Amino acid sequence: MSNMALRHRAREIGRVARGRALAGAVTLAALALLVDGSARADSERPGETPSAVTPAGDVARDCTLKGLRLQGRVKVVDAFPDLRVQVVDAFPDLKVKWVDAFPDECGRWQEVDAFPDLTIQYVDAFPDLRIKVVDAFPGLP
Repeated sequence: MSNMALRHRAREIGRVARGRALAGAVTLAALALLVDGSARADSERPGETPSAVTPAGDVARDCTLKGLRLQGRVKVVDAFPDLRVQVVDAFPDLKVKWVDAFPDECGRWQEVDAFPDLTIQYVDAFPDLRIKVVDAFPGLP
């Protein structure tokens, strides 16, 4: 994002914040986020989303979503999951391979009943993450 775009965005945030009781705190917090984001954006290629700032539902390049690593020991639950997951055939956010051991790479999940790294709930609508179960080449599509 260019400096001019950052200044324009900061002005917009300031206008919205002025009408609120916490205008100063909101404006300072927004400006801090913009400045921090601009440092990362300058190091990225044009047109790319910085790895730490991704739209909702998108998996970051470091294989995280909502601060959770998408690898490791996974428990399937019926309520209160870390992530709501929908299994799809096309356009997944992540390709997942269920393994019996060594779930140490992006997209390699081992199903467990105790001590999970991640809990998921299968849903049909409004998922946090769309996955495709594969036999080979797990990870980001």
